[in-house]
Order: sequence, then structure tokens, then C-alpha cells
Amino acid sequence: MELLFYFPLLLLSALLLVPTSSIRVNPEVDRLEHPALRLPLDHVSSSLSFLDVLALDAARVKFLNSRLGKNLTTDVPGGLIEGTSVNVPLNPSESLGVGNYYTKIGASPVWPIAIHKPLLSLSCEASECSYLKDATLNSPMCTKSDKCVYTATYGDQSFSQGFLSKDTLTFGSETLPGFVYGCGQDNNGLFGKSAGLVGLAKSSLSMLSQLSTKYGKAFSYCLPTASPLGKSGSGGYLSIGTHSISSAASFTPLLSNSRDPSLYFVKLTAISVSGKALGVAASDYNVPTIIDSGTTISRMAAPVYAALREAVGKIISRKYKLVEAFSILDACFAGTAAEISSVVPAVEMRFMGGAALKLAPHNVVLEVERGTTYLSFAGNSDIRDSIGIIGNQQQQTSEVVYDISNSRIGFVVGGCR
Repeated sequence: MELLFYFPLLLLSALLLVPTSSIRVNPEVDRLEHPALRLPLDHVSSSLSFLDVLALDAARVKFLNSRLGKNLTTDVPGGLIEGTSVNVPLNPSESLGVGNYYTKIGASPVWPIAIHKPLLSLSCEASECSYLKDATLNSPMCTKSDKCVYTATYGDQSFSQGFLSKDTLTFGSETLPGFVYGCGQDNNGLFGKSAGLVGLAKSSLSMLSQLSTKYGKAFSYCLPTASPLGKSGSGGYLSIGTHSISSAASFTPLLSNSRDPSLYFVKLTAISVSGKALGVAASDYNVPTIIDSGTTISRMAAPVYAALREAVGKIISRKYKLVEAFSILDACFAGTAAEISSVVPAVEMRFMGGAALKLAPHNVVLEVERGTTYLSFAGNSDIRDSIGIIGNQQQQTSEVVYDISNSRIGFVVGGCR
């Protein structure tokens, strides 16, 4: 018997959080021979209003700003890890109550599930328990029976608390024994009907780190288009392993930060509109910038966003009337996305090392209400040392390659297929 759970993709997460328990453990750690699994990823519609989505997005950004603090410094890590590859299957599904990207992951129980009674909870003496502080930013706790308890908190004010456990993880026909994850006993917030989070952070307890010794420390994904009006594209995927490194990608160095080494930092050096660089000082780009699949709307430093809004708005407003703001979206136009796309200028984000993320019209504007379309960027306060965030709206339909072994991140325009 195999249980299938829906899991959203989230780069900041350290653990796979499963609000079920009593799942079979395979004590043998098998080495998989050149596995190759790959299935599509789709966006799942949300039961929340987009106004609520933006409010949660703002809460997430506030959380990230608070989490990282001020006066951050970055350096370039290294370290090559050899390995084979595995593609992780991601499938479309029913509405799960939140707007995100989902996969199915199976776990095989030996008897009917008994909630709150995990079979293989790790003890507080287990080495993995000591990794929790780095993975979740929260210290572990112990039960009277010496079971290790994790607490994971998220930017949208959701949280999960439960036992740190070990089990066999299933991807399609492949099994991955000895996988450490959080078996959630108290899960609150906006998980909807999903069963947990796929963690792809750089922490030692993330899914990525645990698979890296077998498959190499690299992954890539391509997020399909998504719309608050219920329209979405196809062809998305998540792929884990060294085979995920595309030769077509343009790469920028992957930076790290001592305040939170698990996040993916890059150096944004310029933004151009219609081939012309924004008229801002180079120093205006000197804010720590992360790539985050869990943030919807990209956040720019205030002077950069103001210049981008003016440059794009000036072109679109020649034909389409400006209308009032919608929450954090303050460059708004009367017209559908299909109509306005014909006049959206070419926007390109450039990074250290020459990597470029060329944005299609659907990455630049978003139709939130029928007949009204918005610039899908926002400023991250007037504080110049607030972080920048490259959100999922700007990542959609480009393949994003995380070559962690070689400390670089790459982009392939039109990577969904």
C-alpha cells in the first residue's frame, strides 16, 4: 500500500513535514543505479483571494527582512560533490487551498496509520537532532521519553511542530531509505490540504542535502505560468541531481551569508527596460538579494523599483489608462493581460558574471482582476539595506538551475517543456 501526499515546493524549508505517522522504515541504505524520474509540475489554484495572497506575501517578506537583519555580508562558497542524478516527479492535482507548486510523494505503512504515534522518532542524542537549530532557526526540544521535537515557523505565520523521524521516502518507483524528516503533530496555518513541504534549502536536513551524496548537490525547476484568475500553464518540473545542470544556462555566482547560510543569494547588477539600463546608481543594487520560490511578487530596493515602475509605466500608459493601486501593486492599468502584453517592453535582470533573466510579458504584468492588469514587482520599503527577492512571478517559464556543488545559479529562458 502506498500513500500519496501533496507537497509544495519551497526553497527556504529544511524538512519534509508530514502530518501523519507510523510509516515503514527500511534500515538498509541502498545505492540507486542511475535513476531517471521526471514528471510534470503544475500550479494549483488557491481558495484564497489574491488580496489575501498579497497580504501573506507581504508577511513573508517582513519575516525574511527580520530573519536576515541588517549589514549583511556575502561570500562565495565552494566544494564539488560527485554523484548520479534523479528527477523528482511533480504532478497537477486538485485545489489544495493554497496557491503553490505541488508534487506527490509516497510513503509505505506496515499497518493503518496511527496519528501522534510515530514509529521511528529520533532520540535527542541523535546527531540529526543537533542540526535542527541551523535548519529551522529554532532549538530542538525533548520529550520525557527522549524523543527529539522540532519546531518550524514560516513567513506566512504558519508553523509545524512534531517529532524528528526517519523513514523510506518514495519518488515514483524509486525508494530512498534513511530519510530524516519532521513528522508533524501540530500543524497550523496555510498548509491547506497539502501534507507538508519539500525542503530544498542548503541546510543539512533539507531534502536536497540528504539526496546529494547519491545524486550530487544540484537541482533545477521550471515553474509554469499561474494567474489569480485561475489560468495556468503546463510543462513545469522539478529535477534533482547533477544532470539538472543545463549547458544552455547563463550562470551567476551563488553567494552565501553567515546570518542564514541556507538561503540562495545572488548579486543583481542591473535591470534594463527596452534595452536601456535603469537610471539608478550602481550602489542602489547593493542589497542582499535571494531567489525564493515561496514569494510571489519580486521585491526591489526602493530606488530600483521606483525607476522600474516609471520606465515600464511610461510605455504602457501611452495606450492604457493608469488606475488605482491594488494592495502592494501600485502600477496598475485598465486592460486585460492579453491586451497589455502587446505593449509590455522587454525587461531584463542582469547578475554578477553576466547571467541574464529575460522576462516575458507574463513575468512583468499580472491580471489580478478581470480587465485590470498590474506591474508584478514591488518595492521592499524605503530602507536601502532591506533585502531584494526574486519571486516566483518572475521565475515562471524559465528554468532555474541550482548548481550548488559549483556555487552558481543559472537561468534558461523558456525552460518549461
